[in-house]
Amino acid sequence: MQNNFGFVRVAAAVPKCHVADVDANVAEIKSQITEAIEEGVEVLCFPELTVTGYTCADLFFTQQLQQNALQGVQQICEFTRGKSIIVLVGAPLKVDNNLFNCAFVLTDGEVVGVVPKINLPNTGEFYEKRWFTSGRAVREINGHPRIPTVELWGGDVPFGIDLLFMTRAYCFGIEVCEDLWSPLPPSTQLAIQGAELIFNLSSSNCVTGKHAFRRDMITQQSARVHCGYIYTSSGVGESTTDVVFSGSTYIAENGELLEMGDRFMRDSSMVISEIDIERLRTDRQRNTNFTKDQHGHYRKINVAPIESELGETEPTHRRFSMTPFLPCKGTEDAYCSDVLSIQISGLARRWEHTHAQTLVIGISGGLDSTLALLVAAQTADVLGYERQRILGVTMPGFGTSDRTYNNAIKLMEELGVSIHEIPIRDVTTQHLQDIDHDINRHDVTYENAQARIRTLILMDLANKYNGLVVGTGDLSELALGWATYCGDHMSMYGLNAGVPKTLVRYMVRYIAENLFAEETRETLLDIVDTPVSPELLPLDEQGDIAQKTEDQVGPYELHDFFIYYFLRYGFSRDKIAYMASVAFEDQYTQEQISHWLGIFMHRFYCQQFKRSCLPDGPKVCCVSLSPRGDWRMPSDICEME
Repeated sequence: MQNNFGFVRVAAAVPKCHVADVDANVAEIKSQITEAIEEGVEVLCFPELTVTGYTCADLFFTQQLQQNALQGVQQICEFTRGKSIIVLVGAPLKVDNNLFNCAFVLTDGEVVGVVPKINLPNTGEFYEKRWFTSGRAVREINGHPRIPTVELWGGDVPFGIDLLFMTRAYCFGIEVCEDLWSPLPPSTQLAIQGAELIFNLSSSNCVTGKHAFRRDMITQQSARVHCGYIYTSSGVGESTTDVVFSGSTYIAENGELLEMGDRFMRDSSMVISEIDIERLRTDRQRNTNFTKDQHGHYRKINVAPIESELGETEPTHRRFSMTPFLPCKGTEDAYCSDVLSIQISGLARRWEHTHAQTLVIGISGGLDSTLALLVAAQTADVLGYERQRILGVTMPGFGTSDRTYNNAIKLMEELGVSIHEIPIRDVTTQHLQDIDHDINRHDVTYENAQARIRTLILMDLANKYNGLVVGTGDLSELALGWATYCGDHMSMYGLNAGVPKTLVRYMVRYIAENLFAEETRETLLDIVDTPVSPELLPLDEQGDIAQKTEDQVGPYELHDFFIYYFLRYGFSRDKIAYMASVAFEDQYTQEQISHWLGIFMHRFYCQQFKRSCLPDGPKVCCVSLSPRGDWRMPSDICEME
């Protein structure tokens, strides 16, 4: 497979097992190798002791099984000749009167390395120490400290627990089953030494509760060492004398479970996904412990698989969420609780520290000010303050619609905050006359004058009532520079500065549906359904909102997708466009995505001066644009292509 933007296609296979029948197992393995090649898989991982089956017990002592196993590996190795794939299979290997439980790395008719299992289980069902020697003993073989190799079919092959496999595009390491369960998994040091993919050949039996525990352990290990983790375990064909095997397969990346196969399958099965090597390298680049904690000698083995002839336009197995800032299914309550708790905690601390008597918030009837008001009300409750200490200020202007005005008033009434209504039409008209600007000329001066007058009113009210002006602008607006400098751009605490627009909308809907009774719920849901608009231009002939933000700067769902992958991982424009085309394939054409991505990039680079002087505000998601924290960029910077 040709790597698309750093993606490497991997697979975890579970062949139908025939205990001690090497020929039958080899046939199953060859069949799955063929299937994987047709799917463009670059690295295919089979379970522990795949060639013989894991449950051979004392048959492992027999010369016949040992010889058959080695012949089986040779057949599989020869089968890979001329094929564009790397194959990892498990088999026993006898070296100097020691029997090792090994993973063989095969490609293009060659064995490029053999990795023995280190940690052997000592449970009653599988006392592997009865049959096998730990890989730690490899360096002591023959009594001298040479770099260990093993002779296979007339050639010396690297052999040991210190092997890293280097391809043109990535580095991978191997651990075997119990190794992951040890106090210090080999994968930790392998990753620190440079392995970006970890393959685990396993034969973990099935008992109640183990599946979920193992899944979480694999996912957490992939997060801990910023790696792709590919795990496969023996299936139901193994002997059921004392235990049952389910054929568990998992592919995880950096704390995210990408694929999980069905268990207890009667026939051979396989799961496939792509690991994003560039994503892993971005996180490792930021985590300097990957350099600081390197120690010991690891041998780097070059692996040169044959390039796939499949083109770059082939369909991908990897999917991307359209809403990377929103919670995954099943985590909604905990996620939303965290968002609210972070915002409430930040605002409460600032309110207490400043000894402000009031909070002053401009309420427009739109999403951002609604979320800010909801958080402020709950903050007052947490601190034991009367909600009337919150000054909600609605300031109708030339573009204010009845819908947003009424929703603003209703929401303030239902929340029990103090209501101030200060129309800005007359003062804005006078101001435009003072600066000799034609009021019928609806340009940026016309729009920004209203935004700055509103901010002036809020600041002066804060002075009058010993208050703190709470900013309502969100992370998406900051990224796009969609704010009036020294207008809604400025406040005394930017409560929503860490919340992207898609999450603002989600939070308001969540709060409406879970925390409020019918009347307030209806108000909030109508706000959610209202088009996003600064309402700075006059209404249309029907009295509806004429100025819709997403018509001008683009869909916020796209912009938040761009923000996530640009800020979190620093991906290139081409890669972000590719990922967006996969995520939004049924909603936007590639031309539309390219257009709005171009708008995003241009606005992001040229609007940094607004972010360089942002007020304080809490980081809520995995990224922020604080000039003191996550994002520091010169204002005078050229846009990168």
